[in-house]
Amino acid sequence: MVDSWERARHILEVAGLDPGRLAHLAPLTGGTYNTVEEIRLTDGTRYVLKIPPAAATPGLSHERRLLVSEAEFYRSAARAGVPAPELVSMREDFLLMTACPGDPWDGSLSDTEQTALRTELGRQTARLHRVTGPGFGYPSGALGPLAPDWRTAFTTMFDAVLDDARRYGARLPRPVDAVARTARSAYGALDEVTVPCLVHFDLWRGNILVDRAAGDARIGGLIDGERMFWGDPLADFVSLALLGDIEQDEAFLAGYREADGRARFDAPARLRLALYRAYLYLIMLTETIPREVGAEQERWVQETVAPELVAALDEIEEASQSLG
Repeated sequence: MVDSWERARHILEVAGLDPGRLAHLAPLTGGTYNTVEEIRLTDGTRYVLKIPPAAATPGLSHERRLLVSEAEFYRSAARAGVPAPELVSMREDFLLMTACPGDPWDGSLSDTEQTALRTELGRQTARLHRVTGPGFGYPSGALGPLAPDWRTAFTTMFDAVLDDARRYGARLPRPVDAVARTARSAYGALDEVTVPCLVHFDLWRGNILVDRAAGDARIGGLIDGERMFWGDPLADFVSLALLGDIEQDEAFLAGYREADGRARFDAPARLRLALYRAYLYLIMLTETIPREVGAEQERWVQETVAPELVAALDEIEEASQSLG
């Protein structure tokens, strides 16, 4: 087994940095798939190192080569002028990036601070959504090459997680085939999306760093972009309002629209949002099996996420009937 310090020194050398300057190496918590470590050099410079699991490690179909997608997100965020880690070096077996200032968004913020940060987050998300890609889908190629249209890409993504649910025997609130039928009834709404935009798809508070170094709280960086894909910007609203409703987040939407983000919630848009909610909640329910989560996490997922999947599916069925 390779010593973690030895591995870190080797990666620093590959990245063109002096391995003799390694002063600190410690694991970072919060991730559920990759191994994540903080590196600090003798001059205080901080980096974050991600190591993917072994190829034989159980996972979902779209989780292969996640680091490729993460690197694409950081390159794209830099183009958009949005605070995020900067890519330093990458190979198949690691990704080295700069460390952003701040700590994950938690419950210590005042209402005034939260309002200001949600508005700032709205502006930053709108800037991300102005970045476009060469096709639709995951840039990692985990589910095949990028597709020429969003319906082809998203149905491939949705079918892949349904196949994962079957393969792992995931405990879903409805049979897999019933979920598939409900989703199919709404796929026509996907044809409205014609431009492949940058979608982070994991912008819950744990992946938003809040920096207080200058006094006022500000967003220090958007991290963990490994779930990104090229697709419908509306899909980002699911994790931004995880287990909730983005239409209730007035501060975020004000910032998003201020930065020329398009947030119109007509019937087809709400139908697509329900599809994207169903997709994320299917992932959250299915990944508990290969992750081998504990009883407490499994109970939370069943009590909290499963009802949200049912609500999304019910919304799809009702909307599809009214639009049909």
